[in-house]
Amino acid sequence: MTAETSQTLDRGLRVLKLLADTDHGLTVTELSNKLGVNRTVVYRLLATLEQHALVRRDLGGRARVGLGVLRLGRQVHPLVREAALPALRSLAEDIGATAHLTLVDGTEALAVAVVEPTWTDYHVAYRAGFRHPLDRGAAGRAILSARHSPRADPGYTLTHGELEAGASGAAAPLLGVTGVEGSVGVVMLADSVPERVGTRVMDAAREVADALR
Repeated sequence: MTAETSQTLDRGLRVLKLLADTDHGLTVTELSNKLGVNRTVVYRLLATLEQHALVRRDLGGRARVGLGVLRLGRQVHPLVREAALPALRSLAEDIGATAHLTLVDGTEALAVAVVEPTWTDYHVAYRAGFRHPLDRGAAGRAILSARHSPRADPGYTLTHGELEAGASGAAAPLLGVTGVEGSVGVVMLADSVPERVGTRVMDAAREVADALR
C-alpha cells in the first residue's frame, strides 16, 4: 500500500472480488484466511458492505455478493457500449448486416449496442435492449460455447431462424475480459452465413475485447 491508497477500501474491494469468484459464498473464517487479516476486521468489512447492500449473509453465515452490485453493474453498460461502437460500426459496414454486442444479464442475453449498415437497401431490425434466452440465437450460443470451453477459443457460432424467421446469425464470444461475459455478432436476412462473415465476426470480437481490457 502507498500513502495515497486506503488499506480499508482495498480490503473491502478484495472481499467483493473473492465473493464474486465463488458460487457458494465464503465464511468469515475463509475470508480471514484469504485476506490474511483477523476475523474482527472481516466482520467490520462485511458489516459496512452489508449497509450498502453490496454483501448479504445467509442463515448459515456465508457471505455472498449482494443485490446492490446490480445497481452498479447497470452503469457499466453505457461504458461497454461506447468502447464497442467503433468495432461494431466497422463490422456492420464491412458485412452489410446489423452488428450487435450482447452481454449476459441474469439468465438472458441482452443486446446493449446495435449498429445497422448505412449502405444496404434492407437489413434486420435489431434493437438495443432486446432480450432472449442464452440457448437461442447465435449471440447467446456463442456465450455458452465460451463457458463450456474456458481454456480454448470456441470460434464462432451460426444459427438460422431461431429468433426471427428467415434471419441467420453469426456471433463470437468476448474472450479474456475480466468481469464481462458477452459476444459480438451480426444478423442478416439470408438462408446461411458466408464463411468470411464468421471470420470477420471473430476479428470484431477480438477488437471489442481489446478495447475493454
